[in-house]
Parts: sequence; C-alpha cells; structure tokens
Amino acid sequence: MSLASSRAAFARAKGSIGGGAGSGMRAAMRPHPLYVQRAQGAHVWDLDGDVYVDYVMGWGPLILGHSNPHVSAAVIETMSSMQLVGTGHMGEILAAEAVLDAVPHAERLLWSNTGTEAIQVALRLARAATGRQKILKFIRCYHGWHDSVFASLRDSHAGEAPVAASQGQSRSALLDLVTAEFNDVTRLTEILANARENDIAAVVLDPIMSNAGLVEATPEFLAALRRLCDAHGVVLIFDEVITGFRLARGGAAEYCGVRPDLSVFGKAIAGGFTQSAVAGRADLIDQVAGGVVHAGTFNSNPIAMAAVKATMDVLTDASIYQRLEAAGGGLEEALTPALAGSASPATVNRVGSLLQIVPASGYESTDGRDSEWNRFIGALLDQGIMMTPSGKAFVCVEHSAEDFAKTAMAVEAAASAE
Repeated sequence: MSLASSRAAFARAKGSIGGGAGSGMRAAMRPHPLYVQRAQGAHVWDLDGDVYVDYVMGWGPLILGHSNPHVSAAVIETMSSMQLVGTGHMGEILAAEAVLDAVPHAERLLWSNTGTEAIQVALRLARAATGRQKILKFIRCYHGWHDSVFASLRDSHAGEAPVAASQGQSRSALLDLVTAEFNDVTRLTEILANARENDIAAVVLDPIMSNAGLVEATPEFLAALRRLCDAHGVVLIFDEVITGFRLARGGAAEYCGVRPDLSVFGKAIAGGFTQSAVAGRADLIDQVAGGVVHAGTFNSNPIAMAAVKATMDVLTDASIYQRLEAAGGGLEEALTPALAGSASPATVNRVGSLLQIVPASGYESTDGRDSEWNRFIGALLDQGIMMTPSGKAFVCVEHSAEDFAKTAMAVEAAASAE
C-alpha cells in the first residue's frame, strides 16, 4: 500500500482541522490517519484506490457492515420527505418501540446523539431521582470524554483520587467522582454499603470494559452490584455504547443476565448513523416530564430514526447474532497462531464480535507510547489490514473467511518482522 494520498491529505487537513482529524482517535492511527473514498461490506478503499479489510468499522457501529442495503434504503426514503423538522414525527415513535421491544428491562427511552451526551443524561436522571451527587466509576473504564467521567483510565490510578484524563478539564467536576477497581467486590461493598453517607447517586459500568482490554465483569461482581444498588438506593447504569446490540439483541442485560436501571446505547443502535439513547425504568426516564431538562436540536431527527428502525428490524433475525459470533470466532482462530511466532508475545481477548490483540507488556502499552506497538499496527495497515490503534477489532456480519486468512498472513508478517 502506498498511503501516499492519505499522507498528503493528512498534511493538508492539519492546515484547517485541529490536529488534522475530526476526532483524536482518528489522529492516533498509525502511521497516520487513513483517508477513504468508498466503503462497502467489510472493506474500505483509500484515496489511492487500495482496498483494506476494515476492523475499525466506524469504531464499532457497523455490525451490519458498510452500506447495509436495508438501512441505506430506509434513510434514502426518509431523506426524500424530510431531514430535520423540529417537531414530533412517527419515525421517532416507531424507532423507540423497536428498541424497547429488544431490550428486556427498558420501559421508556430518551433520544440523544452520542454516547458521551447520553451518559450525561443518565447521570442527571440518577442525581434527580436520588437527591445525591456523586458517581462511582471503575479504573480504566471509559464513559465518554465529558469532564465529569473522563478520568482514571490507567491501572496506576488505582487507589488515588480521580485523575483527569485530559488537560483543560474542570477540577471541580472530578469532586463528584468516586473510583474503584473493576471486579473488586470488597471495595464495591465498602463504598455502596455507605452510599447515603458517601452521597452516591449512581454506579456507571461497562460490563465488558470494552475500551480497556475486553475484560468481562465477573458474575459475582455483577450480582453484588445489583444487590447493593437495590439495598442502598443507588441507580445502576450500564454503559452499552459499544456492547449494545452487538453482543445480543437485548444488549448487556441479556448477555450478562443482570438488569440495570438505565442503559446507555450508541454506535450499533443506528447501523452507522449518529444516534444514542438512554433506556430503562419508566420512573427514572419520566422525570423529564417534571423538572429534569433533556434537550438537543438533533435528538430523534428523522434520518437517524429511520436508521434505528431499519437496524432494529434487521436484528430481529436471530441468525445475525449467530453470524457475528461465528465471525468473531473465525478471526480469533486466525489471529492466535499468527501471533504465536511473534518476538513480542501477544494474546487475543474476545467477547463475541469484539476482539483485541493484547501484548505481553499489557493493554496500556497500546496507548500510542510504545514505538514497537505503533510499528506493528502501521505494518498491518501497510498490508491492507485496518485495526484501531489499540489493536481492537470490531467484526461485522460481512467479514469472511478470506478476510481472516488475509489478516492472519498480515499479522504473522508484521509480528515476525519485529
């Protein structure tokens, strides 16, 4: 792959876009961001016309692949009649009913646009319902880039007060955050047993720790969470921005067998279009009919609602999840032996159609500071395999055995060249 046009595009972008990319995650791609002109199924074509097996998949939303015909047709049909109307429309009702039909614990929902926005909505609902202020989150878990939860993302932050993850964050926002280690039932019990005294309104949790090495919450930890939240009046929030509708039609609640009070959905909910939602208990959600403010110009816009409804329609087919599981297993089977000959050992963590290559030096060595890891990811791109900078792979129903074989060859070559 020449990457010449992408390199030139990145250089040009830095003259008009801060950091040269619309998101810091894209700017972190190695050796530099890839610029594409077309995407179909499980593949993208760059500005030079070279084709890549895509495991970034829009950073997770595209479980049905690029340009799914059912989703695309629904969006095109809606665009011919309306784009943004600033009023109610039937599309938002139909989409909401489809989501609630899929999620076992959801009685109502609120529409938003991104996962970060929806997390803030969920926290506001929890604070209003409990009259308390503080939020418990877990070390390494990512819940969006907002000041109030963007903290303590490294193992070294365990045992400390919440540590801001970016320069420029509000120090006062972190005063409302309490942190603990993931899967630590003892510490969880200590904090929540005194939830009223500690002013804990909610616990926010990604049950898979999707942005930190794909570590699953243990059944004991989840059971303790549900029991303690019930006993002490704390709202349990599942961050399902990544896992929602990817691991199961009913989200993490179905996958884990534990029902939260609120779930935050994003990414896969609209099959590649911008949309998020907070879904859960009616008494919590219906606070917006009282004193809790929930706003947003683009909330439940017709285009996104058409995409949500179409995506939910496709996901009623149980074979979709069989295909996702098979695809995830196929990639794992291809990657494991390919990594075995690496001079720097690595393992593959997998939960359904989410996979991550984790080097022996640990997940945190994939954060862009390790030159050997950066070289490995860059070498994969040079051989036509696009993964996230952290080595995470999002698999879709369109990935094939041929894609996995090509990936294995590329990984083996990149690993053996270290």
